[in-house]
Amino acid sequence: MTSRSNPVEIPGWTHIYSGKVRDLYVPNEERFDATGFYGHSDAQAGNRAGLTVNDDAELRAGSVMVVASDRISAFDRILPTEIPDKGKILTQMSLWWFEQLKQVPNHVLSTDVPDVVAGRAMICRSLNMFPVECIVRGYLTGSGLAVYNETGEIAGVKLPAGLVDGSRLETPIFTPTGKAEVGEHDELVTREELYAEVGQPVGERLEELSLSLYTTAEKIAREQGIILADTKMEFGTDSYRGEITLGDEVLTPDSSRFWDAQQYEPGRAQPSFDKQYVRDWLRSPEAGWDGSDNVPPLPEEVVEKTRARYVEAYERLTGTKF
Repeated sequence: MTSRSNPVEIPGWTHIYSGKVRDLYVPNEERFDATGFYGHSDAQAGNRAGLTVNDDAELRAGSVMVVASDRISAFDRILPTEIPDKGKILTQMSLWWFEQLKQVPNHVLSTDVPDVVAGRAMICRSLNMFPVECIVRGYLTGSGLAVYNETGEIAGVKLPAGLVDGSRLETPIFTPTGKAEVGEHDELVTREELYAEVGQPVGERLEELSLSLYTTAEKIAREQGIILADTKMEFGTDSYRGEITLGDEVLTPDSSRFWDAQQYEPGRAQPSFDKQYVRDWLRSPEAGWDGSDNVPPLPEEVVEKTRARYVEAYERLTGTKF
């Protein structure tokens, strides 16, 4: 078990940052040989996971290894209990989605990573990330529902009256948030605030890309009997090409709400393929949690059910056994 304060040591790599659930590393200079290849064995050097000379230039221009831990967060808090295999499940799901969403450039360069993090890590382009989380909602629920009930709108987007928990929106809406520090809550921003932060042309492009990706992903998920209710994406500019690039992880139960289409029923909370078991338990009298930073450990049953939902989401979406 590792923590944000005690990340795994990876020979040849330097840890530079830990978020709620992911750790970032940069390569030590000695990992590059004359061709720019990361220093694996001679046998491995013959098969470089599809890297080309051009990729070497990109690696040198700036690369980072993104390692998904088994940590889990809820209500903007990092929990003391991990979910076994969560990092591997979410990494493999992200990689699968990146393959489905090739209409937008993404940051993945290679999955040829050290054995200690195999299956849970990606070598990625280093991006200059925009200070915004691009959220697209196709259905009304969660924090969006709470804001709607108070104001009749979300992030300046007015919605029809009479919507309930789980209502499908006539068209998906773009409701970005700022990026808060760990432990703080991300706040919705209006288009005007977004444009003030990144400029109108970039803001409009982020909205266009986010809605396009959601539309494609929603159709793919629906074909597998799963509703993609909403999702969060993050973008940055590629320091090598200078283009807007999809980064972070994408369309996993950590960043998206997936519902079982067969059980969908507006007007109530929907059964979901995410950490809902965790959220529900933390709200329960059994947990006795007061919302402070002192989050109680999860019971084994909640851990097992949460892992099972992650696995089910992966297998149903990808058609691959985990």
